[in-house]
Amino acid sequence: MDYNMAMSDGVDSWETMMLLYNSALKEVGTKLEILNDEFQHIHQYNPIEHIKSRIKSPESIVKKLKKRGLDSTIENMREFINDIAGIRVICSFTSDIYRIAEMIRNQNDIKVISVKDYIISPKESGYKSFHMIVSVPIYLSDCVVDTKVEIQIRTVAMDFWASLEHKMNYKLHPDETDQEIIDIRRRLYDCARMVSALDDEMLALNEKMQDLIEMQSKEKANK
Repeated sequence: MDYNMAMSDGVDSWETMMLLYNSALKEVGTKLEILNDEFQHIHQYNPIEHIKSRIKSPESIVKKLKKRGLDSTIENMREFINDIAGIRVICSFTSDIYRIAEMIRNQNDIKVISVKDYIISPKESGYKSFHMIVSVPIYLSDCVVDTKVEIQIRTVAMDFWASLEHKMNYKLHPDETDQEIIDIRRRLYDCARMVSALDDEMLALNEKMQDLIEMQSKEKANK
């Protein structure tokens, strides 16, 4: 297996890179938890339901480099693979997605490298999510290394749908000419439209309930 990353870089280089990416996950994860706690303190509401994190496997990294026609080196890994460290933020409502993204942008020590809004412009399959590539400074004993993390922000319903699509693409290894596969893709696309409608309706209901809660609170205060 050539995932030793052309060991002219040395085993220590690979281990150091994994240390950096793991540290970056902890850094971003902690920031998100603090922001969620602060939001709860100020607004009595948690925009984040839960957070998932993962490090891409060496096999996946090599496969992605090969797909791009690149050698398996530490330098190529750092420069061209943006999702080695990944955090998925799951929230209740679509409005929370943009609220969380804005909170991330406002962090002085997080640099936003790129943004892809698959909510406004879904993928052809129906996939929806909000993606950010950011970098955070990781302080080692003798240097500071800016390290990239991919952040995906989506609703519970979007995440449920995406898990099925992932199973379809990476577990089933579908034959695109198979009629059953074509039917599954069609049904998944139909489900994506239902998920979008559900998210919209749940957001509208939540906003209506919030308005009623505020109105009742004012009425109670005026008595």
